[in-house]
Amino acid sequence: MSGISANFDCGECSPQDPATSELHPYSSIDEDDELLKYIWREYLHPKKYEWVLIAGYILVFCVSLIGNTLVCFAVWKNHHMRTVTNYFIVNLSFADVLVTVTCLPASLVVDITETWFFGDTLCKILPYLQTISVSVSVLTLSCIALDRWYAICHPLMFKSTDRRARNSVIVVWVVSCVIMIPQAVVMECSSLLPELANKTSLFTVCDEHWGADVYPKVYHICFFFATYFAPLFLMVLAYTQICHKLWCQQIPGTSTALQRKQCAVYHPGPRDAVMVGRNVVSAEIKQIRARRKTARMLIVVLFVFALCYLPISVLNIMKRVFGTFKNTYSRETVYAWFTFSHWLVYANSAANPIIYNFLSGKFRAEFKAAFASCCFGRSHKQTEGKQTRKNTESRKSLSTQVNVMDNISRISEHAVY
Repeated sequence: MSGISANFDCGECSPQDPATSELHPYSSIDEDDELLKYIWREYLHPKKYEWVLIAGYILVFCVSLIGNTLVCFAVWKNHHMRTVTNYFIVNLSFADVLVTVTCLPASLVVDITETWFFGDTLCKILPYLQTISVSVSVLTLSCIALDRWYAICHPLMFKSTDRRARNSVIVVWVVSCVIMIPQAVVMECSSLLPELANKTSLFTVCDEHWGADVYPKVYHICFFFATYFAPLFLMVLAYTQICHKLWCQQIPGTSTALQRKQCAVYHPGPRDAVMVGRNVVSAEIKQIRARRKTARMLIVVLFVFALCYLPISVLNIMKRVFGTFKNTYSRETVYAWFTFSHWLVYANSAANPIIYNFLSGKFRAEFKAAFASCCFGRSHKQTEGKQTRKNTESRKSLSTQVNVMDNISRISEHAVY
């Protein structure tokens, strides 16, 4: 799934001299210069659609870097946003920042020039970092789905805590670093034109070298199922049950369930009944709405991830497993598909902060506060403090209402038993 190497092993990938049908060693400096000029004109100079690609990469780089940094800053700055789900979202944003800063510039250069200019060491490091980012992203999304599934579908079986979330983040990074080691081992630099290797670094590629045909097939099939198909399938199942619980059924442990339980054993006076009933309804409405908003946002994040990683996953399977592009003559079409699929991978990193902005009121408020602080300085801090106090009071009110129902339920149980 790495977007760093972009050679396609097709029949027309080697540059052809206009006057001859095949390349041969050049004896004069003038002939070498003519060949290099031809390579620059036909292969290295950006084409019209590649200028659009360059603009797209620059846009993705800026949005991803600024957006994901704001996500991390918002959670770090505000204690009320340090929830289990937001810890995983911060981890996802950190992985996006990592791949944006380290891999995106190199991938752009490779996609445009079809040449690896960064040496043997970075040939191993950068693809390794990118595959780690892919693994961290998919495992983090899986942790979020699992956490939401337990919290909504089976709230009495497992309780999420901040400590467990932080430990899960550490495990995600350790597992990702270990399982992606083969990617670093097999990456090597080589030249598509060995006869020109001593004269120019053009058409040097950073690609996988396994030694036997069966190994890349096994590895990339396992990679596809481990980092795309299997997690995506399980997450779809989890969110299907979550949606069914949130929109179609009563969630175990919510205030309505507690209300029905306490009504069977406790009979308050008319005035108390009205007050408790209103608190119960208000608490439940806020709880359900908050969970639905969170679920809706996470489902959109998952959908965008699946959409952005689908083309590169399919193309890698076609190339590495089936060898589809070895003898193709539509080189420009294959090149365009790979280039666009690489851009989509990075576009996913830029899309997540935009999703948070539109679908999460808390993140949207923090983004606005951050931009306002940059524009207005200290004058915005008072408004920010008022908003923080308002959010804190609202959360305390909701928590108090739910705790009242828990206490009534426990008192009633004690009275009966």
